[in-house]
Amino acid sequence: MKESFSPQEFARLLELVQLGMRSVMGRQGGASPHFERYQSIEQKILKMAERHGCGEMVDVGGNGNLIPSKKIESDEELRKMVGEADNDIFWHELVARLADRDLGVEQTTAALSGKEGPPINADARLKEIEDLYWAEFQKHDLARVLVMRAGKG
Repeated sequence: MKESFSPQEFARLLELVQLGMRSVMGRQGGASPHFERYQSIEQKILKMAERHGCGEMVDVGGNGNLIPSKKIESDEELRKMVGEADNDIFWHELVARLADRDLGVEQTTAALSGKEGPPINADARLKEIEDLYWAEFQKHDLARVLVMRAGKG
């Protein structure tokens, strides 16, 4: 099956490729072990740009491979989407990791104290802890977060 794209549709496809490769690469630049899995399909799509009226969205990189042009890199709407996604990932990771840590401390403390009682529903307790963090961060952002270094506040 052969598909055709308008220049605007193909431009959106190039944006999706850029966003996808950015997700694959993360913040490491070229150090992702997953890069090679997607590189050939990225190159194939980038090679199609010229014939779909989007040649200005692709440049040749230093190694001879095609790369998204500065036009894609500097697109304000894409930058906004990336910023929103980064922000969302940050908050979800922060809440999840803090809640996991706190649940682990609770479980370890209970086990070491020898308290016998009904087993807790760990998933429900984790959700309760996460909800507490969400409420805290929605109300105070990071203003009340304290990082202790080497036992000093």
